[in-house]
Amino acid sequence: MRRITADDLPWIRDFWVGHWSGDFIVTRGRIHRWDEVGGFIAEMDGENVGLITYKIDAGELEVTSINSLVEKKGVGTALVDEVVNLARTKSLGRVMAITTNDDLDALKFWQKRGFKLVNIYPNAMEATRKLKPKLPLIGENGIPLRDEIELEMML
Repeated sequence: MRRITADDLPWIRDFWVGHWSGDFIVTRGRIHRWDEVGGFIAEMDGENVGLITYKIDAGELEVTSINSLVEKKGVGTALVDEVVNLARTKSLGRVMAITTNDDLDALKFWQKRGFKLVNIYPNAMEATRKLKPKLPLIGENGIPLRDEIELEMML
């Protein structure tokens, strides 16, 4: 596990383009750019196998993206642990993440790690699609991709 550096930024941009339908991410109507986030990269055998990015603002850490390229190896959990520990060392009040209503795996993942559902933003994806028109109407599990769901861990 290591913090991202300036040398990682081209990889992060390409990764976001490949995994997040563009070189920026939108949560709660706010745009997060690949070159304006902090983060950690998980490595195995010299290969990047996971990425978590975040923004710190107003006493909280928002996870802006998380991806594990290997499943059931603890990579996602290790990435979350890194940002939670970072938030604690910075005396932040909470860590939060946004997912979408269709992503049942993400809802399960965050809750199993102690995060609680705190807000639903109905039809938030309509505004996001204006910025990212390639986003599908139907998401994972055949569920209409429509709402954002906010989860938090109070520290």
